[in-house]
Amino acid sequence: MTPQHTTSAFQWQGRIDAEDSGPTPRWHQHVRPLAVDSHGGVTLIGFAVDEGVRRNAARTGAAEGPHALRAALANLPVLGEPELHDAGDVHCENGALEAAQEALATRVASALERQSLPLVLGGGHEMAWGTFQGVVRALPAHKRLLIVNLDAHFDLREASQGNSGTPFRQMHAWCTAHARPFNYRVFGISEYANTQALFERAQSMGVRHWLDDELQHPAGLEAARQALATDLQACDAVYLTVCLDVLPGGQAPGVSAPAPLGVPLAAVQTLVDEVLASGRLVAADIAELNPSFDRDGLTARVAARLVARVARGVARHAAKAG
Repeated sequence: MTPQHTTSAFQWQGRIDAEDSGPTPRWHQHVRPLAVDSHGGVTLIGFAVDEGVRRNAARTGAAEGPHALRAALANLPVLGEPELHDAGDVHCENGALEAAQEALATRVASALERQSLPLVLGGGHEMAWGTFQGVVRALPAHKRLLIVNLDAHFDLREASQGNSGTPFRQMHAWCTAHARPFNYRVFGISEYANTQALFERAQSMGVRHWLDDELQHPAGLEAARQALATDLQACDAVYLTVCLDVLPGGQAPGVSAPAPLGVPLAAVQTLVDEVLASGRLVAADIAELNPSFDRDGLTARVAARLVARVARGVARHAAKAG
């Protein structure tokens, strides 16, 4: 069977501040279903899939991530967000992960063709391979693409089937086959969650990374931010992907692999803000929200904060450019 795409699976509803004076709109009042004539702004695409997580022998449950993330977004106040279009969810039927990734790629490319930033809500990190394919289809071949991953893991594994641990190896293979540079930067790598083989593979592929230990203190974070700023200056477009397991387990317990140390949310926001300030962001996704293991909806609310931050950053850049 093929993946299904439904635009009406989630009903946006929430608090209405009827007795307050002044503007009080919230996300559930601002988001609109994707329409044929939708243009610009941000397009939300759910990747309700964790088949790649299952294949990677990790904790499943991230397929419910998009629903939990939208629910956390629903009551956020609208403070400068652009137009928000909801394109519904991509699902995976009978383990057909590759078909689901293809469906995601199609929706990402479609959003870019409509001059809308695709913002994908996950879902396992296997989503990254789908997002990337959509980006490179829409991006002219001469444009230099930078891939920025905030993650505790390289996700460069070798496996007979693609899974949540292989998307960036798949991107490297694609870049090699198409004679494109593989510009991949990872912030938050844990030395306790990646094998020596993965570190060696990353080095052989020219991947630059920063350890979670390096991002605990202001000096280390500032060095990483400056390095990122330099890379952003040298590219034409950026694909930003945030795996929620980069955060401390206390801030993001609802993930497939919670981190004992992790990178503090404030540091993650600093790096996200640097990408947004460049004005070169073309696509973003938030991966690995697993509501089955969340506590008090904390991880969902952290993810919602990051989604809203990206949306507002897109609006700020559009206002400056206009």
